[in-house]
Amino acid sequence: MDLLISVFLPISLAIIMFSLGLGLTVADFVRVFRQGRALIAGLCAQVILLPVVAFGFVKAFGLSGELAFGVMILSVCPGGVTSNMLTKLAGGTLALSISLTGLISLLSVVTVPALVVFWASVFLDEGALSVSITGLALVMFAITAVPVMLGMVFRKLAPALADRIERSVSALAALLFVLVVIGALAASWDVLMDNLATLGGITCAMVVSLLALGWIVAKGLGLPPRDRAAISIETGIQNSTLGITLAGLLTGGAEVLPAIALPAAIYGVLMYLGALPAVFAMRYRLKGVA
Repeated sequence: MDLLISVFLPISLAIIMFSLGLGLTVADFVRVFRQGRALIAGLCAQVILLPVVAFGFVKAFGLSGELAFGVMILSVCPGGVTSNMLTKLAGGTLALSISLTGLISLLSVVTVPALVVFWASVFLDEGALSVSITGLALVMFAITAVPVMLGMVFRKLAPALADRIERSVSALAALLFVLVVIGALAASWDVLMDNLATLGGITCAMVVSLLALGWIVAKGLGLPPRDRAAISIETGIQNSTLGITLAGLLTGGAEVLPAIALPAAIYGVLMYLGALPAVFAMRYRLKGVA
């Protein structure tokens, strides 16, 4: 299990982030910075609103300790490749979705370590988890920012080859995502069974609420419908693989993945129950929209 936590999880996440980087160019970041309202909507919804909503649901569902901390870890994770795929399915602005995912993934090198330490102080007993912000930031940089940048460099230097391998790398990333989720669920099966109703309820409630909030924020800032769909999905869909990986890294000496990983793992399965109906509703609404 040490090998799973210290090697397989980080490598899997790095491959997933590399697949994201393959679809990004510097022009994507320039575009999102030029779209001031879209940038504000994406940052406000994901960096501010998302943790606030998650904290509200943690309190409403009566979670505490490791499970509550696991939900908050998930809430500080950026969107993942899944949000890009769902945005495309919904008919949203894919370039905006990919750009925001990449930008917020890079920002997570700073935001995630600080927020993880903060939420650990709120939900865990003093001394239960020893976390270095600097150390965690360096790990985050190595397993998220570096693979994204490598993917971008690869596309810049060999665009034709990047186009040829992008689908295969994305398929590998999807397979690794499934394996990571299954492994995390199996590692804490007894705890999962004891808390399935609560974790399932909070997962579905978070997804639906955040999808709606993302749409409302984007609409309030006057963004067009296709941009609203992209912001909505970016807000409602988190990178559960990063949440699971963080849980493993934070308790690196553990023999099995801790209960901290369960919220992200069950989210990786049940998010589709809340997301797919909303995605198809957006797709229907956006038919014929320029």
